[in-house]
Amino acid sequence: MDGEKTLLNATLCYLTKGNEVLLGMKTRNIGKGCWNGYGGGTEPGETLEQAVLRELEEEAKILVSPEHLDKVAIIDFCNTKSDGSVFNCKVHVYLVSRWVGEPQVSEEMINPTWFDKERLPFDKMMLADREWLPLVLNGKKIIVSAKYGPFQKTLLGKVEICQVDGFV
Repeated sequence: MDGEKTLLNATLCYLTKGNEVLLGMKTRNIGKGCWNGYGGGTEPGETLEQAVLRELEEEAKILVSPEHLDKVAIIDFCNTKSDGSVFNCKVHVYLVSRWVGEPQVSEEMINPTWFDKERLPFDKMMLADREWLPLVLNGKKIIVSAKYGPFQKTLLGKVEICQVDGFV
């Protein structure tokens, strides 16, 4: 069942400095074995901002002030599970360029590595990332819809992207 977690609301955050973005290798759940940003599901009663700050502390061992979060995307991932059932996960994506501490290895995210944003390891990332991630790393605010097959190993159709002026 690893990789078939049903998640309905989640956050995702990319640490940036200059032309670089920090990616970690996921060790479990959705995205296992892929380079990714930091994040996860919201807990009951938690706001999106509280969730992303908690995830950054748990997964990267860093502290971020809420005012340093820059919301850059909302992504609807429609996931088909191996039993044929479908669930939609709404992921709120943030960039952050100021934090306290040095990003560290955690149980869920290993090998934190800085990559040039123009040379990301898309062959070892989630399939839809190559479509939308370069846009947000280059200053765009977007709403995205992507449909995945079982275990997020295939994309079912084209990734739909709509540029917006920003988020409230």
